[in-house]
Amino acid sequence: MFRLENLKIITTRVHESNLPFCELQETILIKGTNRMNQQLLPFVEVSPSASPNACVIWLHGLGDSGHGFAPIVPELKLPASMAVKFIFPHAPERPITINNGMRMRAWYDIKSLDFKSRADLGGVQESSAQVEQLIKTQIESGIPANRIVLAGFSQGGVIALHLAPRFGQKLAGVLALSTYMCEPDLLAKDAIDINRDTPIMMAHGEEDEVVPVFMGNAAYNALKENNFNATWQTYTMQHNVCMQELTDIGVWLKKVLD
Repeated sequence: MFRLENLKIITTRVHESNLPFCELQETILIKGTNRMNQQLLPFVEVSPSASPNACVIWLHGLGDSGHGFAPIVPELKLPASMAVKFIFPHAPERPITINNGMRMRAWYDIKSLDFKSRADLGGVQESSAQVEQLIKTQIESGIPANRIVLAGFSQGGVIALHLAPRFGQKLAGVLALSTYMCEPDLLAKDAIDINRDTPIMMAHGEEDEVVPVFMGNAAYNALKENNFNATWQTYTMQHNVCMQELTDIGVWLKKVLD
């Protein structure tokens, strides 16, 4: 779960199926496509005052929700002129094997803490397809793929690192925080070329007790071995984000969305 102290609470628009405004918004997003019977992932949206011309889709970690990371937006200190919209989807609730089957928001089940089998491939693929649909909806709304950043923390980062190398349109960037890769041996076979030079910023806590730093570094090495444009940075922290990291992310976002 995301942890960071002393963050300001900001106003967000929440897209939930039980709110009339959100039902209307979802209908607008889906109208005119062949997906009339498909529901998008619910999400929290933080929009700029001007019409957005870029989007960051940020995926939370196990047991969290889209609300968890929404307060970080002002800490990134992006200029208003960038007009970046942030979307924080909620993962579906599902039973988690290692938590005695307790239901919680999760992008996939965790059946083992073993490095090679921690992420359930079927769940990762299912969630990746849902996030891909969300990306395509933003493209249909007028934001091109090369103005969209896919970001994720922990489990969310696993989805980002799985989807981006397999996504058929060029993204602006990928942000993978305190995370690892599902089935890295599949990357060479599954990856397509269009996002090999897309900037991928990976960051990890040196004292991470949930996802040990070697797991993040292994994902970084897998990306580099397959000629992806990844960078690696560590911070003196545990399984969370820190202010220096947010500062660095803000600088990186200004660069990839310039």
